[in-house]
Amino acid sequence: MSDKIKKAAAGRIDKVVLAYSGGLDTSVILKWLQDTYQCEVVTFTADIGQGEEVAPARAKALKMGIRKENIFIDDLKEEFVRDFVFPMFRANTLYEGEYLLGTSIARPLIAKRMIEIARKVKADAISHGATGKGNDQVRFELGAYALMPNVKVIAPWREWDLLSREKLLAYADKHGIPVDFKKRKGGAPYSMDANLLHISYEGGILEDPNFAPEESMWRLTVSPEKAPNKPQVIELGFEKGDIVAIDGKRMSPATVLATLNTIGGKHGIGRLDMVENRYVGMKSRGCYETPGGSIIWKAHRAMESITLDREVLALKDDLMPRYARLIYNGYWFSPERKLLQVLIDESQKTVNGKVRLKLYKGTMMVVGRESTSDSLFDMKISTFDDDGGAYNQADAGGFIKLNALRMRIAGNLAKTRRK
Repeated sequence: MSDKIKKAAAGRIDKVVLAYSGGLDTSVILKWLQDTYQCEVVTFTADIGQGEEVAPARAKALKMGIRKENIFIDDLKEEFVRDFVFPMFRANTLYEGEYLLGTSIARPLIAKRMIEIARKVKADAISHGATGKGNDQVRFELGAYALMPNVKVIAPWREWDLLSREKLLAYADKHGIPVDFKKRKGGAPYSMDANLLHISYEGGILEDPNFAPEESMWRLTVSPEKAPNKPQVIELGFEKGDIVAIDGKRMSPATVLATLNTIGGKHGIGRLDMVENRYVGMKSRGCYETPGGSIIWKAHRAMESITLDREVLALKDDLMPRYARLIYNGYWFSPERKLLQVLIDESQKTVNGKVRLKLYKGTMMVVGRESTSDSLFDMKISTFDDDGGAYNQADAGGFIKLNALRMRIAGNLAKTRRK
């Protein structure tokens, strides 16, 4: 046992809350925590739309000796979309111009619920399965420290020597830890993270940025080539920047996103292959599927185009990259993110109306937008026909001269210097 672990053990960690999926990594971590820290483990599994991972988690935890009252499996899908995904999309958030932050935005919710459970069961610490190379360790722990400043965090990947899949499987065999057959015999040649907003694919053969992933990797979307030959037009209803209805039918936030995932996936919308810059300093290649999120981003931008003042929209565009980095880097609970959110949400009070999108073979085109209550589009002024005096074109001359004044002064000075 390392000195670091001995020191932590000396601090008498009696109970720890583990973010638990039931997969290979967290199953090994559960046993490792029991053996290394001699502590009681409480498992927490968040259902944020990942699907198949959630149902077996309870049975697996029970097999590992976890008491029934120490197993928490919470359906957080509505909270995830309502309180995290939708606020993020109100800012038109993109990280490094492409990534819709599907993994990043899920972590603060998981951290929040872990801390709530830790308080409820009077745990001494929390634990997670994020590696020492990734961003998730930062996101989980910054969120935890923001909500419980003195919480103890156990990050096994920063302590143990089980640094490969083969070593994890050997540990599982040695200790009789149940592992799914597909995990044991190969399964996907990369790691996946899924929630209601997206699926990410990383590692394994994808670590070569020049490798084109096989078509069978993608799970939420069909290839554009195999998408329907007939386009589909959908109408999205907005209230205060959030989509509340699809084709006139009102839906809850989670149902909106799930429905758009199905529609977008059918038309090959939302695939991304990018090399991003991780918070810890290295570059990382990832592939992402975000069909519903891609539709929301496109439609929201269109809705704002007729309901937001020019300078308000420009200010949001200036702030968005900073806001995106805050989420990517784990600062969801920071005072600066909260301050930006107040500004963003204030701007969304007028983002009300409808947007129509045409989806066709991986593409999205806005084919209509209207707001009966908050549109700033004035056809009388914007028309190229006779506007009846609504706009005095002669005014533009003075405007141009005033804006040119500083450049004319500089030009005259340069002319004098040449003489």
